[in-house]
Amino acid sequence: MGRLTWPVRPRPDGRGEVWRWDLQAVAELPAARAVLRARLAGVGTLPDDEDDTPAERLVLAFDELASNALRHGSSPVVATVIAGSGGWLLDVSDRDPDTMPCPAVDRDPAQGGLGLHLVARLSLAHGWYVDDDCKHVWACLPTATEDREPALA
Repeated sequence: MGRLTWPVRPRPDGRGEVWRWDLQAVAELPAARAVLRARLAGVGTLPDDEDDTPAERLVLAFDELASNALRHGSSPVVATVIAGSGGWLLDVSDRDPDTMPCPAVDRDPAQGGLGLHLVARLSLAHGWYVDDDCKHVWACLPTATEDREPALA
């Protein structure tokens, strides 16, 4: 079976804010999502009247990658969002550099495990790398829905 390729992460352009969460347990994710939504609303990217916004897609990708790291990686888990011109760079690291992200293949969707596929579809680019003793899984998400390439069927 083939594996979904996750290439090398691009460097952020340094033009935006950096938000960081040190996470120890999955139970911390609802509060982290709430803080992320509040920060996005504070910079005017999270309207109150829409559910499928680029900001909500960032929150979903954040939740998927952070929960994967907490469930399958080793603590500590650090989730970072970097706002750049035209998009966000989401980087989630854990202390399990020997285990690569492995998207589910031929699994019943009812059994879960489709988060990496979802993040791949939501993002402009995605990947992973190892830096010293940390594994980083990352995704670049657009700040505008029209910036996304059409989803492949």
